[in-house]
Amino acid sequence: MQNHIVEMRKIARQLPQKAGVYLMKDRLGQVIYVGKAKNLRKRVSSYFQGSKKFVWAQPKIGAMVHMVREISTHETRNETEALLLEGKLIKDLKPRYNTDFTDDKQFLLVRVDLQNPLPRFRLCRNRKNDGAYYYGPFAQAGLLRSTLSEMRKKFGILLNDAKPVNIGKRRWRLYDDARAEIFAGYNETTEEEYIQRVENACSFLEGKTKDWLSELRDEMNGYAEAMDFERAAQLRDLSNALAQTIKRNRRFSRTVPENETDDSKLMEELSLKLGLANAPKIIECFDISHVSGTFVVASMVRFVKGKPYKKGYRRYKIKSFEGNDDFRAMEEVVFRRYGRLKEEGKDFPDLVVVDGGIGQVMSASKAFCMLESNFIPLIGLAKREETIVFPDKRDDLKLSANDPVLRLLQRVRDEAHRFANRFNADLRSKKIKESILDDFVGLGKLRKASLLENFGSLEKLRKASVEELRNVDGIGPKLAFRLHEFLGNGLKS
Repeated sequence: MQNHIVEMRKIARQLPQKAGVYLMKDRLGQVIYVGKAKNLRKRVSSYFQGSKKFVWAQPKIGAMVHMVREISTHETRNETEALLLEGKLIKDLKPRYNTDFTDDKQFLLVRVDLQNPLPRFRLCRNRKNDGAYYYGPFAQAGLLRSTLSEMRKKFGILLNDAKPVNIGKRRWRLYDDARAEIFAGYNETTEEEYIQRVENACSFLEGKTKDWLSELRDEMNGYAEAMDFERAAQLRDLSNALAQTIKRNRRFSRTVPENETDDSKLMEELSLKLGLANAPKIIECFDISHVSGTFVVASMVRFVKGKPYKKGYRRYKIKSFEGNDDFRAMEEVVFRRYGRLKEEGKDFPDLVVVDGGIGQVMSASKAFCMLESNFIPLIGLAKREETIVFPDKRDDLKLSANDPVLRLLQRVRDEAHRFANRFNADLRSKKIKESILDDFVGLGKLRKASLLENFGSLEKLRKASVEELRNVDGIGPKLAFRLHEFLGNGLKS
């Protein structure tokens, strides 16, 4: 056996027994082959064992092995990551002995454009600089498609092929009658409520929420105990597919257009186009959210040097009135925000943005007048035409859709909109659950408080057994049984 083969065998035996990618190089240091392995030591060593038929049976592999003079490796957390890295390196390096991945085929991504009133979850292969959210890449296309299909049922979201119908007053029918019954949530919904569905689905893709997986596994165990092994196996496969899909997506992935990455230049450009005295370092934006005049709330988000500063976010419940009046709500929250900053002697932001047109802008301007504060640059961003509105006599400003200044303002506005909708949905969810529990006859305030104190949440309370309910002070056997039945039927999601 040639000396260099013996030397390569020694090197291979010193490699880690971990998943990863290996690069084989020739005497000139050129990468001639890239491969992945569940166990780097075992896989690479196999190339330099003359008795291994799978290596020497193919002349091409044998010729490659004789050319190898150097081996380098990159460890990964698992085999899936190794597969993804292998594909990337092959596309970048184009080794002469790799036949897979040499075309332009990319792994699948999931694209979600939150600037659309009804964002859809679309499959694509290329990440673009368009401001949308991207998840992936996903190495196993079959698992990804199965996961999205189940997510459509679980969260009531739209995929590529859906054709929602606008039925007026910002309400939409998501699916036709034949399909609507198999999906979660109401088929007719508002843009605000649908955005909450999208955010829940995104949180799942990011791996932040695993309640669904827990529910599936509990259901699987229930079928197994009932000896319905076929259904239990189906749920096992489904939960494994979901878990495998979200394993690679712990972090939110969003592309930022290249012309938006230079913060200082972008802030200067923003200052120039809005006619500001200085480039704004701190931007605050307000949005109002409600459902047909109920659960009226507001949000304020804070951006520093063009990036969200989440510690500075604020949420507001409207206190001065009841009903649906976006203008009064905007006036109230702006007054409360900057009245407090003024009282505490803190600096105001360099630019205030409100979600809306001239009505919302003038309401915010009125709040500043009541505060008798120094002039603060104020604009509105009207969503329908994406027009910038000023409180003075200047004409409205319409920028190109690709203008980085407009895209920055859209990001700020959309973040305020998302934050307001999340607050609104949280309040509605809490109220709905509380009202359901209030409907149970025989459960007064003290018993209700005692139950919530013992279990911590309505979700845990719903999963409690009769015996566990009986252990709570004031809950007798009959009441525990009735409550268990009520919770099982009345709080199912």
